[in-house]
Amino acid sequence: MTTPAEPTPTSPASRPQGEPALEVTDLTVSFYVDGAWHPAAIDLSYEVHPGEVLAIVGESGSGKTQSSMSLLGLLPPNGRASGSAKLHGREILGLRGSAARKIRGKEISVIFQEPMTALNPVYTIGFQIMEMLRSHLPLSPSQARERALELLRMVEIPEPERRFDAFPHQLSGGQRQRAMIAQSLACDPTLLIADEPTTALDVTVQAEILKLIRDLKDRIDAGIVLITHDMGVVADMADRIVVMKDGRIVEQGDVRQIFGDPQHPYTQQLLAAVPHFGTHVRRPDAEGDAERTPVDQSAADKAHVPVLEIRDLVLEYPKRGSQPAFRAVDGVSFDIGRGEVVGLVGESGSGKTTIGRAVVGLLPVLEGSLRVAGVEMAGVKPKELKPLRRKVGIVFQDPGSSLNPRFPVGESIGEPLFLHEKLRGAELSRRVEELLEQVQLPQAMRNRYPHEPSGGQRQRVGIARALALEPELLVADEPTSALDVSVQARVLDLFQELQREHGFGCLFISHDLAVVEMLASRIAVMHHGRLVELGPSAQIVFDPQDAYTRRLVAAVPVPDPEEQRTRRLERDALLRSGGVS
Repeated sequence: MTTPAEPTPTSPASRPQGEPALEVTDLTVSFYVDGAWHPAAIDLSYEVHPGEVLAIVGESGSGKTQSSMSLLGLLPPNGRASGSAKLHGREILGLRGSAARKIRGKEISVIFQEPMTALNPVYTIGFQIMEMLRSHLPLSPSQARERALELLRMVEIPEPERRFDAFPHQLSGGQRQRAMIAQSLACDPTLLIADEPTTALDVTVQAEILKLIRDLKDRIDAGIVLITHDMGVVADMADRIVVMKDGRIVEQGDVRQIFGDPQHPYTQQLLAAVPHFGTHVRRPDAEGDAERTPVDQSAADKAHVPVLEIRDLVLEYPKRGSQPAFRAVDGVSFDIGRGEVVGLVGESGSGKTTIGRAVVGLLPVLEGSLRVAGVEMAGVKPKELKPLRRKVGIVFQDPGSSLNPRFPVGESIGEPLFLHEKLRGAELSRRVEELLEQVQLPQAMRNRYPHEPSGGQRQRVGIARALALEPELLVADEPTSALDVSVQARVLDLFQELQREHGFGCLFISHDLAVVEMLASRIAVMHHGRLVELGPSAQIVFDPQDAYTRRLVAAVPVPDPEEQRTRRLERDALLRSGGVS
């Protein structure tokens, strides 16, 4: 599959104005809860034309995902949809059984928000892609296997022949997302519903995935419904935008009009909350360049007390069956002081999350030194980990799989307080309610189970649980990846306020460089298990030294259609010139 060297966004004026690929009229989605019907989406009407990208944006719980899932009959048993949804003039709302199966995957395909819960855990990645192909296309097993491998190469999964036989839990979050995208693109659908398609991806892979989606749109004239909270992706991809709030469309229009002259107060608030890469740190002057922190130097401020000390750290996943041992982290060194935030960025599979898991004692140290809150983790005994867990909190990347599905939300948040502080009864209940309030969740949420809140609400539950014991060190693994921008802004403000108040150090693992730039005083860049660059945030943003860091910075999308198009063309030119690896 090839992509144009200098892609140009489809102009609304030049777009074909024939029959729409998807025509939605007065769509209403409701759920039966506690004896009453509660609307999630109300009277939605929009069109998607062939070759067009329609972005649907809004807060978590605004009805974006549920309204789109209703088109395919994927609502839960207590859900219902009314109105009309026509695919190329044919009514699809309410299809059931074989009629629905004929269009799912072939005519309409979905990239789901959480790949860990959408992929079948008992089948390999390769088998699931082959199943999609053979369900809709007349392919032999060998042809389906070759096409599946081609799709895995297309989405740049490393070692596709080996990953083909891997189960979902054996892949990193970004690799799982890429496997799902490969499965979704397998049959060249005429309508693609992309629900947060790049949530778990680092920016370099995100840029390549967006190229793939643009290519699908151009190659087979597919219509695309893009559901996302990343306004940089919207600026990069969308032709038109639908803005939703509380289940209703409050504004829709051309991408340049929405970004340049938003009319509704909520749209204005949404755009004001978007972090804009390159605006949160000052560009260093010529004299400041000489003070850059080299990779092999430890924390810049030797006077501070380190809460995390890493020296020549080596982490390895052991041999399993025919799978050889895999060295995920090799010779990494850096420090984090009390009250300091260090951002850890890099591609999925580069070792970022592996370091985070080792810090909280979920992976053993093979070589080197890893000291957490004064405790040496190399050779640590299990009984020594329990008191350490009071001092270290972690926010996991995937909120859906990190919460116990049998526990109500309030019980999950209160469990650390119950185990470590021995709180019971009214005092435990009060603390849980305080934590819910801090992360902007209603107190009624405590009685819901993890499958009931939206993805963004589940992530906030995870943040509340991690902060329950007021840790000295917080490992935040993509803590805002599932949040829309307005909620993300509030959570980041809360994060900064809590950090100033309690002074905990933080290892902030993220693929969103705009968020890392906003929070971190220093940024560490990982590539293939090694630390390739470490320096002050301003230096990494404006004067990256390593070739991979330059590629990473060039791929960051910004929430401005014109600026983003310029950045994309500059990145393509940089790649063609061989200036990066």
